[in-house]
Amino acid sequence: MTAITRRPAPADRFDRRLLSPMMLGSILNPINSSIIAVALVPIGVALGAPARETTWLITGLYLATAVGQPLMGRLVDAYGARRMFLIGSALTLLAGVIGTFAPNIWVLVAARVVLGFGTCAGYPSAMRLIRDEGDRTGVDSPAAVLSALSITTQTISVIGPVLGGVLIDVGGWRSTLAINVLLGAAGLVLGRLYLPPSRRPVGRARIDVAGILLFTVALVSLLLLVMDPSVGRLWLLVPVLAAGAGFWICELRRSDPFIDVRMLRASPALVRTYLRSVLAALVSYGYIYGFTQWMQEARDLSPSVSGLVLLPTFAVGIAVVALTGRREALRGKLIVGSLAQILACALLLALGDSSPLVLLLAIAVVLGIPQGLLNLANQNAVYRQARGDQIGAAAGLLRTFMYLGAIGSSSASGVLFGRRADTAGMHDLGLVMLGAAVLLLVLAVADRALGSREGSRG
Repeated sequence: MTAITRRPAPADRFDRRLLSPMMLGSILNPINSSIIAVALVPIGVALGAPARETTWLITGLYLATAVGQPLMGRLVDAYGARRMFLIGSALTLLAGVIGTFAPNIWVLVAARVVLGFGTCAGYPSAMRLIRDEGDRTGVDSPAAVLSALSITTQTISVIGPVLGGVLIDVGGWRSTLAINVLLGAAGLVLGRLYLPPSRRPVGRARIDVAGILLFTVALVSLLLLVMDPSVGRLWLLVPVLAAGAGFWICELRRSDPFIDVRMLRASPALVRTYLRSVLAALVSYGYIYGFTQWMQEARDLSPSVSGLVLLPTFAVGIAVVALTGRREALRGKLIVGSLAQILACALLLALGDSSPLVLLLAIAVVLGIPQGLLNLANQNAVYRQARGDQIGAAAGLLRTFMYLGAIGSSSASGVLFGRRADTAGMHDLGLVMLGAAVLLLVLAVADRALGSREGSRG
């Protein structure tokens, strides 16, 4: 293949040629997280799978992502953004091919697992590139670029169901998987054209197999317990606690850990940011998945109409980020965002089988406020609180904790809905979401470390 020559980047400003691969890489996971929301019911009907099985299409992706994000983030820091971005794009393309031709629900779940790992590289690569560009240009806080990254991610999170509805109407549910063939191919082309070789010394990262296995065992055991809680499954707490303790000890002893727990121990502010991201995601994804399923099965709306109902969330979220993105005020954003979540959850509790569309649209509008504020605040907090040489791993962990919240919402939906997303189940899910929103508000108000520079170095 002929080598591609890049023109020198401007010395005093962010290299805008990086924006297209950065934005594409950052949307790969959220678009696949949200596009599936309107496809769950058609997939279940076509493959004869109940809600408890189709839930694994969400859970499988997030489980792979929860493990893959910190691993990919660490590899980005070690080997550079370009190399890992291209590997992730290739895995995304492969997952699209497998999913398009999947003959049953479990092959489809396997495709989503591959997709989870493939989409892990984009966001840590983007955050690594932003930090490297900041070091190169001397611009400490590229607020405009960070805001653009947040706008892109939030836009896709809500456009996903709309796009999914259109794709299902035009080409059936398989088209929601086939789109990854195009996205993966685009990532390979853009990454090859525009991403530079790493400007930092490239290290050799040894894979922490023991840490990955212990983390996975603890996470899967916890997930199995949460998805079907019962007295008979309490034994799962044994591998959760044993593997969790072994993981912590193992990572402390390694010089090249899968997850650098020393970084977490040294930065309480960063740990609090990760905890806030879990709670915010539990509410956000409870809305995207649970509310969307309820609209189709209890309110009897089509997938395309259900997706369109979410459009105000997209519009308000973008407007909020555009208006507030250049301001620090992270604590204020967290407080306002959590208050908006509380209001939206209260509205969810007022839903009925024949609720008017105006109420559904009101919920979508209100949830657009935290959709913009909370993700922007947590992303920018990680950028400031993480060490420069660990920004890829720290960004990967942010996504890991966010997807733990998403897994929690998916698990809650599976347990509370059972075989059908009825109104009683939606009210129960709304109460779970309300509890998370209230706790998020308490944490935001109590965190006095969020000052003028928002605890920028933990």
